[in-house]
Amino acid sequence: MPPIADRLLPGRPDPLGASWDGLGVNFALFSAHAEKVELCLFDAAGRKELARLALPECTDEVFHGYLPEARPGQVYGYRVHGPYRPEEGHRFNPNKLLLDPYAKQLQGTLRWTDALYGYRAHGSRADLGFDRRDSAAAMPKAIVTDDAFNWGDDRPPNVPWDRTVIYETHLRGLSILRDDLAPRERGTFAALADPRVIEHLQKLGITAIELLPVHAFVQDRFLVEKGLKNYWGYSTLSFFAPEPRYLSTGALDEIRVAIRRLHAAGIEVILDVVYNHTCEADEMGPTLSWRGLDNASYYSTLPGQPRRYIDETGCGNTVNLSHPRVLQMVMDSLRYWATSFRVDGFRFDLGTTLGREADGFDPGSGFFDAMRQDPVLSRLKLISEPWDIGPGGYQLGNHPPGFSEWNDRFRDDIRRFWRGDDGIRPDLAARLSGSSELFDKRRRRPWASINFVAAHDGFTLHDLTAYTEKYNLANGEENRDGHGENFSANWGAEGETEDAAILAQRARIRRAMLMTLLASHGTPMLLGGDEFGRTQLGNNNAYCQDNDISWLDWSDGPHGSGGADGIALSHFFARAAALRRAHPTLRSATYLHGQTFPLPGIADIAWFDDRGSLMTPEAWNDPEGRVLVLRRAATVDGGAEVSLLLVNGTAEDRAFNLPAPLLPWRMVLDSAEPEAEERTVQTASETISHHSARLLVAFVPAETNA
Repeated sequence: MPPIADRLLPGRPDPLGASWDGLGVNFALFSAHAEKVELCLFDAAGRKELARLALPECTDEVFHGYLPEARPGQVYGYRVHGPYRPEEGHRFNPNKLLLDPYAKQLQGTLRWTDALYGYRAHGSRADLGFDRRDSAAAMPKAIVTDDAFNWGDDRPPNVPWDRTVIYETHLRGLSILRDDLAPRERGTFAALADPRVIEHLQKLGITAIELLPVHAFVQDRFLVEKGLKNYWGYSTLSFFAPEPRYLSTGALDEIRVAIRRLHAAGIEVILDVVYNHTCEADEMGPTLSWRGLDNASYYSTLPGQPRRYIDETGCGNTVNLSHPRVLQMVMDSLRYWATSFRVDGFRFDLGTTLGREADGFDPGSGFFDAMRQDPVLSRLKLISEPWDIGPGGYQLGNHPPGFSEWNDRFRDDIRRFWRGDDGIRPDLAARLSGSSELFDKRRRRPWASINFVAAHDGFTLHDLTAYTEKYNLANGEENRDGHGENFSANWGAEGETEDAAILAQRARIRRAMLMTLLASHGTPMLLGGDEFGRTQLGNNNAYCQDNDISWLDWSDGPHGSGGADGIALSHFFARAAALRRAHPTLRSATYLHGQTFPLPGIADIAWFDDRGSLMTPEAWNDPEGRVLVLRRAATVDGGAEVSLLLVNGTAEDRAFNLPAPLLPWRMVLDSAEPEAEERTVQTASETISHHSARLLVAFVPAETNA
């Protein structure tokens, strides 16, 4: 290592972060209220501070300096001087080593100690006190990186939205139990790059993998003290650096290799990202980065009470995206992952928070406007979780064009219909047709609705059919956490059972829900492991369960991928996904309103009862109605395609008269008989088993139509 200069050159105020130019490193850090910023240089292990150099210049509220001869691998942090006046919103404390908010790689992990707090922990003045202990020994540090990588012939798959099938999973949980992988690679990006993992996704028909947060995050102190871990990762420590545990080699290129291999297999990568809050919690939380850099700029504080934070996230703080430099940080982070790692999209945790302005949620907020005009980001798949806990926080269907949204109405209505609730038939129809009443505005398309039956937050598909109550005692919160209403049913016994009849009924319901998911317009999303019946033993909030409760089981056990039931369910999902790919009527790119006629007398969409008659207002309003026929038609090359989805949500087998006109129907999938071969339909009536759905498809050549 060359000797360290005794002072920094002026450098440049842009780009923000640490930038290597081949001859040295430029450091640039935003702070509107700081009085002085010191760059602290450490040895490679991050244990010994080698030098402390003041950034010599400040331009437009950006402190900057240039270190000649510095190179990638240099470990560093900051100390920031300024007023410590929490009652005015300022919490500067140069005794606290701070992580660069633009850090692209981390050295070391956070070690909880009272020295991490800007105030004297347990002191009589609470957060108004001032702590003089040095926090450097307990802090992770930033590493200067070189982002050069040979992408070769990599091409983004650019899968059209109407052909997209998303697989939501946790990077660590996906592969930690794969005993066919090298132990060091399990639970990392190296495992994600393994051909066996990719082959599983391909066999299912997955086109995009959506990863729970991979940004570096904190193991929250309250969890550590209870012997638990932050598993999901919604406690962000860095918006640019990946979680170190997810790199088997410690090299950032491990991520790039995984994405390149997934791209080669036609699979896109979507990251679940958390920009609504940080790991620093409320005013009693630690000083790790943003709080000590410029608390008044980075966080939203209560009007007239800047000591306190606005908390619309339930996590103690809210990132102040109304500030242009804070918004820039978020946009720079997104562009970094989109360009340096070539990710294909983002899912925004608590997206409503990101769209908040002073008067509440605004689809024309600075964040949404910045995203929609960005020439890089606007082309990606952008997904919002359309709610937060603040006033007016539920904003499903109200996001701007260019964004799709997690549709919890789909989740709940599908669960309630197959559970047998009264009066759900109209809601089922709305979900099957892409939830047009929510999203068909401002020229949005059906893909705006991200359809799912289960996600990481809540019951798994298996547990929806095995538990009527949540069982979260392992979380240490006396079962008070997690959703209280899951619209689930155990079908005869609570939890695990060996009763063959109950097991058969549960499997039937799971298949029916998966078939409904893949037959609905919109974008289907599968929770990882649901394809083979993964259970969390009734835990519907496994955020702190970094263990067998959360991990995917790849064994041949009763809930593993290799068991007979797991294999059968995976095959069924793959078959349904293949049919969705093959048949345009199952994945329309536009909303259908029954106003166009691909065939004489056959509208693009129509609804019938089990007698083959068009649904009437009286039928729609019948609370006991649990049967439905959906006919959809589309013009295709050489003619027209028509599909017929026959749904029987009752507890008895029912005969369905097929609606006129009779077409050359083929039965292609039956959730009650998943192994049944395709067959020609010979009669005008089909008997549909209880709690099941059947799909018929017909092709009418153009000359026949004429």
